[in-house]
Amino acid sequence: MAPDSGLPARPDIRRILVIKWSAIGDVAIATAIMEDIRRAFPGRRIELNTLPAVIGLFEHDPRFEEVFAIDVRKRGARLRMALAWLRRVRAGRYDLVIDLQRTDHTRFLLALLWLTGGAPRHRLGNLGGFPYTLTPAVTSKGPHALAVMRSVLDAAGMATASDRPVLHPSAAQVQRARELVRAQGLEPGRYAVFLPGSQAAGWLKRWGAARFAELAQRLRVAGLVDRVAVIGGPDEVEECARIAEAGDFLVNLNGRLQLLEIAPACEGAAVVVANDTGTAHLAAAADRPMLVLCGPTDPARVKPIGKRVRALQAQLPCRNCYAKDCLIPDHHACMKLLTPEFVAEEVRAMLAGGTNPIEPAVPVTRC
Repeated sequence: MAPDSGLPARPDIRRILVIKWSAIGDVAIATAIMEDIRRAFPGRRIELNTLPAVIGLFEHDPRFEEVFAIDVRKRGARLRMALAWLRRVRAGRYDLVIDLQRTDHTRFLLALLWLTGGAPRHRLGNLGGFPYTLTPAVTSKGPHALAVMRSVLDAAGMATASDRPVLHPSAAQVQRARELVRAQGLEPGRYAVFLPGSQAAGWLKRWGAARFAELAQRLRVAGLVDRVAVIGGPDEVEECARIAEAGDFLVNLNGRLQLLEIAPACEGAAVVVANDTGTAHLAAAADRPMLVLCGPTDPARVKPIGKRVRALQAQLPCRNCYAKDCLIPDHHACMKLLTPEFVAEEVRAMLAGGTNPIEPAVPVTRC
């Protein structure tokens, strides 16, 4: 048994630092792991180090006594930010650090902390090796992020029971989201939520406004929903607007919800249909049936976590290319082959607990 295993039973671990930077989707996934850490260490002081872009997700989070963000990736100021990070972490006098990143950036900073005599005695990391004191069973970058982070906790003797994101919006945020849903005539169980965007640089991950609009019509005609709400971020204003123009039963909520209000807005949805996008990971906290449409990214690695989440991907030779621009003659075939007709029947089958009767043009992976 590794010397650090069984960490929750150690009385000398009183102050804990959890590190999670990354993008909003990865941070949302990590909130499930944060829940397991809190359960494993009741009564201990736990702090979180994240980045400024996502610190708002933890504004009302009772799991952490303190949340701090230092922009260690800031261009032109990385050395200054690294020194600020080292000073802040050294001052925390932590007994345990749990690094949930999957890059060498935090490994380097923690190695500097160790070399200068300020590193916690117990150091857990996704990748294992120096300067970490406990190596997880999963060290490759192939598996889903949840599996890798769970491996870290498993190696340290912590139970990993949380299977969906755990977010803590304020009471005011929950009330505001619910009031907005009611004001738009979105009746519980009778509306769908579409998350049609992705960051502008990853436009190949978008299924497309025309397909989402046709899907909305098909779900309504089939009697599965009465209305459809479209939610997106700043990069998706035009995409959401084009979908909402397809009918007066579509509601454009783009820009009208804070990040922590997305899950409460989805809690009454019959189904959520999304691209591989960060907001899908936030919506997964609502624990509603969700269908994620994947093209250039691997659904086994990127789909939101939750027992009611399913992902689709056409089995093309070029799948999982992670490209920024499509290089094959049949441009964007990975998304074209997921037709609105096929996706609508997939939603129907998913809600009914059956199988999709439509045979797609090429085999489709479901995961």
